[in-house]
Amino acid sequence: MRELIDLDRYPLDQPGSPAWLDLVDACKAELAKEGLFNLPGFVRESAIEETARALKPTLASHAFVHARRHNIYFKKSVDGLPDTHPALREFETSNRTICADQMGQAVVIRLYEWPPFAQFLAAVMDKPELFVMADPLARVNVMSYSEGQALNWHFDRSEFTTTLLLQGAEAGGDFEYDKDLRSDDDPNYDGVAGLLEGRRTPTLMRLTPGTLNVFRGKNTAHRVTPVKGASDRIIAVFSYFDRPGVQFSDEERIGFYGRAS
Repeated sequence: MRELIDLDRYPLDQPGSPAWLDLVDACKAELAKEGLFNLPGFVRESAIEETARALKPTLASHAFVHARRHNIYFKKSVDGLPDTHPALREFETSNRTICADQMGQAVVIRLYEWPPFAQFLAAVMDKPELFVMADPLARVNVMSYSEGQALNWHFDRSEFTTTLLLQGAEAGGDFEYDKDLRSDDDPNYDGVAGLLEGRRTPTLMRLTPGTLNVFRGKNTAHRVTPVKGASDRIIAVFSYFDRPGVQFSDEERIGFYGRAS
């Protein structure tokens, strides 16, 4: 993996070593403070450029165009809220998505299946072990956002999300988030409404290609701003779970990818 990952800077191949433990501790501290951590230059520039170049033809010709209107909760209604409540304001999300079964042995698949990668993530997340997903479609996705496309405001269902930026947009395509906008005990609908109405100022983060990002988004509202210009924003999403054998239902696959298999 040394030709793909900067293992001098990020020694994932040396689990338990002092340098590995220092990296894990630094990531834990950043995660606790910011709700996320970034590893810039995690994948080498040449490997990132090769990956983006190799996947673009599939994104252009065989991707599923995922487009939907939704509120921040991805629910038609929320108990206790009238349909007119500003926290239920709707937005448009749109992108092109390809699945793991369309990528062959692309760099992102090789990275996903490399055991030290999951071992490192498990250590940072204080998990005994993390497992690759059994789902042949959902385990790794690559998403492309063209002019005007965006991933709009939402909360994640999963405890954490792991992404790798493959190509940045010419303009826009920035990651914005409002940390701990809600909690497991307090939905903070007024705060959510304030964010959606522009009365709160989210944090804006610009990533560079090759950056690994790990993010806790269950209670932190976040979005990717609309892309502008001729260069698409292309990002890989890796799905790990704390139990083996996880798969999406046919209904979920059809909703996300337009096909069940």
